Order: sequence, then C-alpha cells, then structure tokens
Amino acid sequence: MKKILFIDRDGTLIAEPPDQQIDRLDKFVLEPDCIPALLRLRDAGFVFVMVSNQDGLGTASFPEVDFHPPQNLLLDILRSQGITFEAIRICPHKPADLCDCRKPKTGLLLDYVKDTTWLRDQAAVIGDRETDVKLAENLGIRAFRYDRKSLGWTEIARQLVDAPRRASIERKTKETAITVAVDLDATGPIKLATGLGFFDHMLEQIARNAGISLVIECKGDLHIDEHHTIEDTGLALGTALRQALGDKRGVGRYGFVMAMDEALANVALDLSGRAWLVFDAKFPRDRVGEMPTEMVSHFFKSVSDNLAATLNMSVTGDNTHHMVEALFKGFGRALRPAVARSSGGDIPSSKGVL
Repeated sequence: MKKILFIDRDGTLIAEPPDQQIDRLDKFVLEPDCIPALLRLRDAGFVFVMVSNQDGLGTASFPEVDFHPPQNLLLDILRSQGITFEAIRICPHKPADLCDCRKPKTGLLLDYVKDTTWLRDQAAVIGDRETDVKLAENLGIRAFRYDRKSLGWTEIARQLVDAPRRASIERKTKETAITVAVDLDATGPIKLATGLGFFDHMLEQIARNAGISLVIECKGDLHIDEHHTIEDTGLALGTALRQALGDKRGVGRYGFVMAMDEALANVALDLSGRAWLVFDAKFPRDRVGEMPTEMVSHFFKSVSDNLAATLNMSVTGDNTHHMVEALFKGFGRALRPAVARSSGGDIPSSKGVL
C-alpha cells in the first residue's frame, strides 16, 4: 500500500514571483530545504505526485514554450538527487473556464480517487494556497499549508516522518465490546479496565515494559466466563499494534527476553508479517485470580494472529503468578526494541516488505 504526497509546484517547490507565473529561467528559485525534505520523505517510503494549476497554459498569455524550460529544470534538478514523481498533473485552465480539473476540484486525480491501493490515513497534500487545503479535504486526507516562515519543508518532513504511531479501534460482538488505543511513541496514559483484575495487571506489564501508551476498556460476558474477554482483548490489541506500526519502516523488528524470582521466561518476537506462536509452559495452578492459566497461551495466540508476528514463548518456575507475569513482562520487553524506531527509514527485510 502506497503513501502518497500530492505536492503543489509554484510557491511550494519553486518560489512564486510577484506576477505568479514562472515563465523564464531567471524567475526560477527553489524553495528553501525542499530537496533535503523530499529526500527524507522519499526514504520514509512516500511517493510524490505533482498537482499544479497553471493559468492559461497553452494560450497567448502563457505559451507552453515558456512553461517547459523552468519545469524541465525543476525535474532535472530533483531527478539528479534521486527525487521523482509518480505522476505530474497540470490544469491549464483559468478560473473563469469553470473546468473540472482546477484545484481544489479532484478532476486531475480521478484515477487516484478510484484507486484503493494507497493509504489515505498516511497521505497528504502539500501546498501554499487555500485551494491545496480544500483539495485535501476533497480527497479525504491531511493538508500541510506550506509557508517558509511558519511551516517550511523541514518541519513538514519532520511531522510526516516522525509522526506518532497511534491506533484506536473498536471491536463489538454479542460477547464483548472493546476499545483499544495504543501509542508506540508515548509512555502514557496506561489505563486498563477489562473487569478482570489480574488480567488488567498483566496488560499493564506489557505497556510498561514495552514503553508504550495503552488504554483498553472491555465490557464482556463475564457472567458466563472469562474466555471471550481475554480472547477478544488479545485480538483487538494485536490489531491495534499492527495498525500503529504501519509499514514498519525503520523499526527494530526483533525483540528478545525475563527472569522473575524463581521463574524464567524466554520470549522471542519477530514482527515478520507472519502469524505464528510457539508456547511452552506447564503452570502449577489452573487459575491466577480470575484468570484461567489456559487462557495465557490463547491470549498470545490472539495477539500474534492479529499483529501478524512470530512469537516464541516458554517459561519455567514454581509460582504460577510469577510464571504468568514473567511471560507478560517478557512480551512487553521483547516488544520494546521490536517497535523502536531508528533514524533510518528502511524496512528491515530483504524482501522490502513486512
């Protein structure tokens, strides 16, 4: 799934002259920091589409022969730095023409409007005019109104690349109603309310040891038993973690551990995109508080399936409370380096996708 940035030209990539028409090479000036920012965005996996209104292009007031030299110079400079556009869309009409392609209308981008293979929640329009903001609204995506003094290219790239990785989901069935909110780049808040005290305590261990924010509320059919509450919470948590990770660009991918008193837990995690659980534990007791120990493996299977992660877990010990807690803490500790974001933007896989 692609992450697309729809980028205006005049006033955003090229400084706009007083007459608002870049028709000579002596009018050509790049906006500050656009190249370093575009390189950072490219390395973070974004694809670029140029979208520009060029009033009267091809008429006597703006012959095409005057448009192409500055345009070609722009493309040549950017291409020399490894920056290219997936598509270039130019509206040649004036406002009085009442065309369907002039921004903020989406006529230039009808193929993108119909295309479902790009991520709307990670896309954006970048431009210096209100029409660019309106275009973003019409596309149902974010807008960054460029201004070299208040919102320049460096800051736009920072907000896009370093944006908090968050996800909020709701899952409702006849058995449970669950809301989960995660933030992989914050350590709080942490609020758990599943109706099962020990299970809440275990979920807190995941959040605190992973160094993430986690808010879960579950209203389940506890009058029947604990099964649906624990299982569905695992499903929802795995889904939220996967959504927050996005394309996993720049993450550590792997995580390992955990000792807790006499208990020793080994947890190996790989954000591989392939769901797999290996679980080895023999608990001395069949319950800890309100939580059946048979549900521990079931919870992590639910997380693994919906996170699309390989999870290998084992624990030995004498105290069931310690053994279960060591597994939850160990999962959190393994999750911490796996979701940690490095300064690089590569996807940590020889396949180029996770």
